[in-house]
Amino acid sequence: MIADFEDFVTWMFVTIDDLWKQIAPLYDRPGPDPTSCSDSELITIMIVSACRGWDRETQLHAEWQPYRYLFPNFPERSRMNRRRRNLMYAINQIRQIVLSVLDVAQDAYGAIDGLPIPVMKFHLAPQRTRDWDAHGATFGYCASKKQTYFGYRLNLVVTLGGVILDFELTSANADERDAAEDMLPSHPGRTFLADKGYVSTDLEASVHAQGVRLIALRRANQHAQFPVTLTRLISQFRQIIETVNGQLADQFGLEQNYAHSFWGLCARMYTKLTAHTLCVYVNRLLGHPDWLQMKHLAFASGTTSGG
Repeated sequence: MIADFEDFVTWMFVTIDDLWKQIAPLYDRPGPDPTSCSDSELITIMIVSACRGWDRETQLHAEWQPYRYLFPNFPERSRMNRRRRNLMYAINQIRQIVLSVLDVAQDAYGAIDGLPIPVMKFHLAPQRTRDWDAHGATFGYCASKKQTYFGYRLNLVVTLGGVILDFELTSANADERDAAEDMLPSHPGRTFLADKGYVSTDLEASVHAQGVRLIALRRANQHAQFPVTLTRLISQFRQIIETVNGQLADQFGLEQNYAHSFWGLCARMYTKLTAHTLCVYVNRLLGHPDWLQMKHLAFASGTTSGG
């Protein structure tokens, strides 16, 4: 049982350190000297910070100040950001390893959807740097928020157990069906539920040919409609991805971007998605099968009560 923040950090470090040892040889490079913060320590700092919503660099360092004894060689700000960018693919690989052993990640049913990733305030977009344009940032519209924004769309594939299986970052105005066609074939043998934005006979046929079934809610003007009972079931089960999106936005602050470059954004995104998966993993280890029903993830507050 996790009683306090120190227990939380210890659990995360032990878990991450064990996983890091499996992949460390793949990232062999001139690294920090023995007196510096190790890679597994730095990844733990970033994962825990993501769980707590410490996104701003100044806030992160201030919040960790009382706990520096847990990591005596706490890195300074510029070095921390540089190393996080260098380790972002390793952080994502840790997420993938956890998925391979997580029971709820093997669910035969899932859902697909996306959420907006603004990269700056809308009124500042005209003064943006060329880096965002070079990496495909565009203006897009979020129907659920009735808001136009500048940035990207994060497309997610999630099991009905609430585990993020796959993701793809696209331009804000990209067709979400193209992202579905990219991601779904990687998960053969599963059935995925989607909203009306994914309606496409060609898409359904394409992924079906690769062993994936896609069931998208029908538009009101379509001739062939699902039975009312099936429509209700699809809408009900699709709520799971809305829950995950809410966790990513509200708790992990995925829509609050403080990165100044595309690769900085990617490093933060990999960290937060991995943090979400690790929270599921550790919650399962501690016997919290209904973690998605909690008001907060147990580990975000450092307690097991769920707040």
